[in-house]
Parts: sequence; structure tokens; C-alpha cells
Amino acid sequence: MKFGILKLSLNRTLIGFTALILGACQNIKYPQAKIEAENLEKAVYCMDLLENKQDLVAARLECFDENYIQHTPRIADGRDAVLDYFANRFETYPEYAMEIKRTSADGDLVWIHLHAKRTPDNPGAAVINIFRMKNGKFIEHWNVGQAVPKESKNNNTMF
Repeated sequence: MKFGILKLSLNRTLIGFTALILGACQNIKYPQAKIEAENLEKAVYCMDLLENKQDLVAARLECFDENYIQHTPRIADGRDAVLDYFANRFETYPEYAMEIKRTSADGDLVWIHLHAKRTPDNPGAAVINIFRMKNGKFIEHWNVGQAVPKESKNNNTMF
């Protein structure tokens, strides 16, 4: 009988200790997960603001750090340059639209995979934007894109 009580007591202690350790690990990880979720939510909001709502005033105030760094070769460096790029694109392609297909975040980096179309009947392009976030704003940007072909050698889509 004493052995059964001791075993039960050890099991309870082990369960309690395990719960304590797991709880501590979650508390250590939680702030990072919260930051990542906030960065992801803000980046998706900003992409919609830019790409679909075409609101450059709000985007300037809410989405871009004043020290924004651009890595896309066809756009000059800086916040004003990227906003000028969007303004020109809105004039050239007033029906431009984008649909986000998937997103991810890791630390201060956010990835957004999207389907961008200049016109509704255009097949568009698959684009992956990578943003580094700082204080809820884009501070740095990289991207890669690929035109959606009319025909594919497989039945998989790019999305």
C-alpha cells in the first residue's frame, strides 16, 4: 500500500513539474507568437490598403516606416519612391487587383503569396512579398514574381 501511495505521489509531482515546464515554455514563446500575429495582420491590412483600396495617404501614415528600404530593382529606395510607384500603377492599371493566397510570419519577417492581376481578364502573376516589420510598419521589402502562363505542363496551379 505504501508503494502505491508513493507511486501516485511521484506521478502527481511529475505531472505537476511537466505542466510547470510546459507552461513556462509557452510563456517564453507567447510574446514572439503575439508579435508575429500582429505583424502578419498588419501586413495583410497594408497590402489590401495598397493593392485593392489604392489608399496611398493611409498607406503612407499606417504602413511604411520613414526609413523604408526597397530591394526590388525596378523601384527606387525609400518610402516616397514606393508610393510613387503605386500611384503610377494605379493610373496605368485602374482595374488592378490582388488576392492573397497564403501568408506566414517568423520573427519580424512576413511572407505574402498573392495573385496580382492588371485587368480582370489578365492571367496575372504569382508574387511573393517578404517584409521586415518594425513597430507595425514595413521597414524593408524583397519580392519575386512570375507570370501566370496560359498553359502548364501539369494540372497544378501556381496558387
